[in-house]
Amino acid sequence: MIPFLDMKARNTPLKEEYMKVIGEVIDSGDFSGGSYVEQFEQNFAKYCGSGHAVGVGSGTEALWLTMLAMGIGPGDEVITVPMSFVATAEAICQTGAKPVFVDIDEHTYTMDPNALEAVITPLTKAIIPVHLFGQVAEMDTIMGIARRHGILIIEDAAQAHGAEYKGRKAGSFGGAGCFSFYPGKNLGAFGEAGAVVTDDAELASRLRRLRNHGQSSKNRHSEIGWNCRMDGIQAAVLSLKIAHLDRENELRRNHARIYDKGFDAVEGLTSPEVGPRRTHVYHVYAIRVLNRPAICRRLEEKQIAFSVHYPVPIHLQEAFQKFGWKTGDFPVSEQCANEFISLPVFPEMTFDQASDILIELKAALTHGIAA
Repeated sequence: MIPFLDMKARNTPLKEEYMKVIGEVIDSGDFSGGSYVEQFEQNFAKYCGSGHAVGVGSGTEALWLTMLAMGIGPGDEVITVPMSFVATAEAICQTGAKPVFVDIDEHTYTMDPNALEAVITPLTKAIIPVHLFGQVAEMDTIMGIARRHGILIIEDAAQAHGAEYKGRKAGSFGGAGCFSFYPGKNLGAFGEAGAVVTDDAELASRLRRLRNHGQSSKNRHSEIGWNCRMDGIQAAVLSLKIAHLDRENELRRNHARIYDKGFDAVEGLTSPEVGPRRTHVYHVYAIRVLNRPAICRRLEEKQIAFSVHYPVPIHLQEAFQKFGWKTGDFPVSEQCANEFISLPVFPEMTFDQASDILIELKAALTHGIAA
């Protein structure tokens, strides 16, 4: 059996170190916020090349709180893409704003800048490019459009820890960058956690208030907030893991190169493309095939785990039907939703495992299983 993600292999080598720092948190009693969270915030801000990081309870909270802190609410529109995890649009809706979609680029699967200006209205308050699967969107063009129209940029970097565009890290381009540290992410906690990075000191200060019930000081609540605090154990674990992130991302890229070479010129399969001036971190390695059910059956028979991201685009989800979108509105996202298969690409995967996956997929395609 080849797993999609091997959490035991990921965590066992550093288990003693994890147990040590968790023990330190227990001894300190610094469970919610506190020194361990502050240390991680400093580490992560430095890693991303940003002035500030604010730890929160999840990536969804990072998006939601950032929009609240920027003053986004009822009557506003926020542009994003329909090919993403639902949390991107969900967070927009939770502020009271309306999500507006543009399609993705058919090569990089990130926001298509050519479709962006057509959906900007006087109500547009922000744009949220999603760095899907670990690749930064075309930020120069998106930022240029946003500047011309006076629109905020919030990066959804939940899948892009360490990804780069023109030598700059994901999260460092817009007014804020939002990250998830869900356990399966490239930088994953031992539970739920997230963070916002920004160069705006005032924004960071407001985020810190909002995540802690709007407190400006002990028992003084200057605004309505919520409980979105990061806990000390997650922060301590993440501070350990961040030192290994670049090495693990390079291992992911090595696996992707093996796939790329093996799939070169294979008919019936489209490998992911890396856009110019970008460094992909392959949170997901998603291929596209024309007959997904047959390929999935083959992988299941051979005990090769896989995933599908995302089989129903957000605009076609039942929860979003009130906005009036229909099949055909975003054809690239819809086509990708029908064709994506995500292959194992976790850092601990072996060369033999990658080779076995290549053999089975090529056999399926060559022998007409996907015809």
